Amino acid sequence: MGVMKIYRTILFDLDGTLLDTIEDLAHSVNHVMRTYGEPEHSVDAVRKMVGNGARKLMERAIPDGTEAPTFEEQLALQKEYYLTHSRIHTKPFDGIIPLLQECKNRGIMTGVVSNKDHPAVRELVYYFFKNLITESVGNGEGRRVKPYPDGCYEAMKRLMADKMSTLYVGDSEVDAETAANAGIDCVLVSWGFRERALLEEQKAVAVIDEPQELLRFIL
Repeated sequence: MGVMKIYRTILFDLDGTLLDTIEDLAHSVNHVMRTYGEPEHSVDAVRKMVGNGARKLMERAIPDGTEAPTFEEQLALQKEYYLTHSRIHTKPFDGIIPLLQECKNRGIMTGVVSNKDHPAVRELVYYFFKNLITESVGNGEGRRVKPYPDGCYEAMKRLMADKMSTLYVGDSEVDAETAANAGIDCVLVSWGFRERALLEEQKAVAVIDEPQELLRFIL
């Protein structure tokens, strides 16, 4: 791994990194499937579909994808349903709240960069992490979704952070690619929505198994 770098700003992915959102996401997808008489998906199947935003999620979930004549309606229904059903089963992963509290105690700037639509990101971050996360950036306002670096750039701008001292923390190959595109280092977490073997194939400073392991990268 070479010389250990110390980071002063940490940007987090949301789903699968800070929050276990998969059940509520699966319920939102299957609400659409039931409404349109299409086959429902298991939670594990939806787990493999997430990571690239709502549009890509529904493209993968709907049998004909974007070719379906009702695709835009189904996408809109998923977003509408999820916004009002996003906190039924969702909760922070074990150890996340203490990690964020320790980051705050040490003066580390924190932000969330997610492919979720910004209203959902803002609502979830405020509800679960009020006073612990400084900035949150979701999909919207003309930004391209991850793995494009737009969200990272926006968060870094708001936090007045520089690339050399910023770390991106995520749970997927999308997050690793996002960090690379943004020119910042990445740590991947194994408790999220991807298998550890896949994470170990990515370009990352480390793959960690417990939130407290992240503390070794900050002062």
